Amino acid sequence: MLVVVPLSAVAAPYAAMVVDARTGEVLHSRNADTRLHPASLTKMMTLYVAFEAVEKGEISLDTVVRISRNAAAEPPSKLGLKAGQRIKLRYLIRAAAVKSANDAATAIGEAIEGSEAAFARRMNRTAKALGMTRTTFKNMHGLTEQGHLSTARDMTTLGRHVLYDYPQYYNLFSRRSTHAGVREVANTNRRLLAAYKGADGIKTGYTRAAGFNLVASAERGNERIIATVFGGRSTAWRNARVAELLDMGFQRAPSRVALRKPEKPAYVGSTGGAGKTIRAMTAVKKSLRPVLRPGEEAEPAPVVVAIQDDIQKALEEAQANAVVAQGAATPPPPETLETVALGTTAPSASITPRLRPKAIANQAVADAEQPEVVTRVSTSGGHHWGINIGRYPSRHKAERVLLQTALLEMDTLDGSLRKVVKRNNGFDANFLGMTRELADLACRRLQARQVTCFMVGPPPS
Repeated sequence: MLVVVPLSAVAAPYAAMVVDARTGEVLHSRNADTRLHPASLTKMMTLYVAFEAVEKGEISLDTVVRISRNAAAEPPSKLGLKAGQRIKLRYLIRAAAVKSANDAATAIGEAIEGSEAAFARRMNRTAKALGMTRTTFKNMHGLTEQGHLSTARDMTTLGRHVLYDYPQYYNLFSRRSTHAGVREVANTNRRLLAAYKGADGIKTGYTRAAGFNLVASAERGNERIIATVFGGRSTAWRNARVAELLDMGFQRAPSRVALRKPEKPAYVGSTGGAGKTIRAMTAVKKSLRPVLRPGEEAEPAPVVVAIQDDIQKALEEAQANAVVAQGAATPPPPETLETVALGTTAPSASITPRLRPKAIANQAVADAEQPEVVTRVSTSGGHHWGINIGRYPSRHKAERVLLQTALLEMDTLDGSLRKVVKRNNGFDANFLGMTRELADLACRRLQARQVTCFMVGPPPS
């Protein structure tokens, strides 16, 4: 039974925020912009970045993550992972969301960005993109650290984005328990979920410095309310206060209102492959071909005609594959999404390719006759890396696959050099002239599309 605690009984530091989730309208606030310790509310951002990374093909739910000593050494609450242990990302996500496991949260960050510091920087970039103006993250789990601070307003904003930006994963937060790969774990928010009608998430948090925190969401009929509390005195006190705030929200919110989902932020991603773009113009200013006699019309050279046909066919095949991929990426019903995103069934990961306009086809044909313009991405790393996407029985087949792949994965492969290397038993299809970070990202994105890929390192000096 929930006990209502009067506002006069609240001790500092305390902050609260109540919003109509459908519109973002603030229905109540108190100290909502005071920077306080968020504790494990931090894991909402860790999970948000993980959902984004899966969506963008940086990693998949079935990626097997190797647990580092750093992750294994995190204090409770934890799943109990051991250094060197291997576990799928989907189970780490479950453990972080439901159990609020610190070792799982650290492992998620390290798997996506390589280190705690790099992941914290990405968390801060994402927070800025979401409009969380008074939040600074220093780690991915929320344990007390100097400067690791947020506000009730910012965490309410984050909770609303988790709900609407990644609805296919949101059911995870309402589970009373779940299997996290190594054992069954109980939800830290199970008491409120059981006691408050319509409650379906989102995240609890506690440290000695923070007190008892909670971002909660509940839905009744057409109405949905999000309430946030920082600085609760106990679990029971916090749950009672959140229940009171949710009741207030349902009383103040209109019964019918147009849904205005928050705008999904721009993808900030990893900065490993970012850098200046340098264009080396190698165009020949003077043609060495003989001038035609007056009255003669030039016939296209057979080689040029063949190149044009190959490019046009490759473009048509790439566009046909993209249409199939778009059809496959159509969101299934909610129960199917839950099974794919968080259940035991492995998902068929796919990313909807971005197609260039039809004018690019004409440009590609023109490029077959024009001098080449070479584009390279410049970063602090050397461009001595590449990726291999298979060995094929003929040079023609390898070149065609390279062209199709370049058209479907333009974000990371634009500017790389397509090269076919003859081997004893076939022809290798390679993209070269990349930094190590960009090659790694390109491979991960292609593997998420079910394309075989491995990195090619620089030759030994």
